Amino acid sequence: MTSLRLTWVQPEDLLGHELRQARQDGREPSAVEARWRAAGGPPAPPRAGASPAPVSPYLRSLARDLLDELADLPSALADDEPTSLPAIKARCPGWPAPAGGPAPTVSRPRLEAAWLGRAAGCLLGKPVEKLPLTGIRRLARATGNWPLTTWFTERGLPPALKAEFPWNRRSAATSLAENIDGMPEDDDLDYPLLNLLLLQRHGRRFSTADVARLWLDELPAGRTFTAERVAYRNLLDGVEPPHTARRRNPFREWIGALIRADVHGWTNPGAPGAAAEQAHRDAVLTHTANGVHAAMFAAAAIAEAATGASDVHTCLRTGLTVVPPGSRLARAVRHAVRLARVHHDFDRVVDELHATHASYHWVHAVPNTALLAAALTHADGDFSASVCRAVSGGWDTDSNGATAGSIAGLLAGGPQALPARWTAPLKNRLATSVGDFDGIGFDTLAQLTARLAARPPAPTDTARAARPSHPEAPHP
Repeated sequence: MTSLRLTWVQPEDLLGHELRQARQDGREPSAVEARWRAAGGPPAPPRAGASPAPVSPYLRSLARDLLDELADLPSALADDEPTSLPAIKARCPGWPAPAGGPAPTVSRPRLEAAWLGRAAGCLLGKPVEKLPLTGIRRLARATGNWPLTTWFTERGLPPALKAEFPWNRRSAATSLAENIDGMPEDDDLDYPLLNLLLLQRHGRRFSTADVARLWLDELPAGRTFTAERVAYRNLLDGVEPPHTARRRNPFREWIGALIRADVHGWTNPGAPGAAAEQAHRDAVLTHTANGVHAAMFAAAAIAEAATGASDVHTCLRTGLTVVPPGSRLARAVRHAVRLARVHHDFDRVVDELHATHASYHWVHAVPNTALLAAALTHADGDFSASVCRAVSGGWDTDSNGATAGSIAGLLAGGPQALPARWTAPLKNRLATSVGDFDGIGFDTLAQLTARLAARPPAPTDTARAARPSHPEAPHP
């Protein structure tokens, strides 16, 4: 009988990731790790979400116990890397104050460029997701596309090289230059759609429980990954947020919350603090510490970019104002920006980032946010350079390309400012399993987003934000 190996949820696969997470966030896991190794426990899968073979019932039970034991260990970094919003704000001396005077606005064309940019950057990164950096470089060089300037292709690719570095099997059929026919479904676009629904139904003062209910109503469990899949499972087990982010969730500092941040920034133009607070309420369903900080950083930077009044460097500095400066994420972003300013050759920037962050998983928020900041800094606002640098740096290629494209698209100002080679293949069509959005155009999405950005908070929203976050059963 064939064993069903579910990704991102099996205790024996989670434990190795939790051991690495513990070492990174200041806990001492050596005793727990020794017990796991002595019992014959396997390491974490290096790149995929599940190990190839099942383990014994004893090892699975032991893994559950050790996950809980690891969660109780104290962290030496807790003071510098808080999760609660009051504690984060207390550690951010430059937290942005609300803007005085008339509220800034964001135009519909600017939002359309952001949606298109997010889609194009995501699609560029899809075929090389999970590939090592050397594979990405060799595939692009073999087809005359390095430094990266356009879509990946296998036209002219030597068969041996394709066999050595196979494209992402789920994406190659829809994301290589010769195959693109509209924007295929991807979680990097599904989550912005979910957040449109969130704001339509609950307003800007939504609670974390509102996010949980929306997911249970609208998000198929099979469309979730890493921290989101664990949190979803926790909700079904009756765990309430924010405990959903902590219970047996070794992915709580990975990139998942960051990829949900765009709508919070798009709908708060010129209000980075408000955008960061929205992103926080969203993120704590699934993430803690640096995973939350990354979402807040992105939301604040996007809110600054949405007005069209700031350059990309100002946007990145604004993003850092909502991140505790002593956190690993803030230090990594500052380091990445310095590298991008010093080195003309972006490959050298990437090599140094990979050497610095070699201990992190390829989906972790710290290295990916650093790469995002380096790519945007080095590209200096140019759209093509922004998405190409973000993807060419490896790690979570489609997610980094998506966020870089969102920010660079906002700064470009409108769809006509984006090169046609990026927008024409999208055919103004997005595939998704979220709500009634399947086949929707990016122009329509921009209209919906602009409407939400222009809507002031309703009086009832304030009361909603103040109530406790307790998820309820899905609406019938």
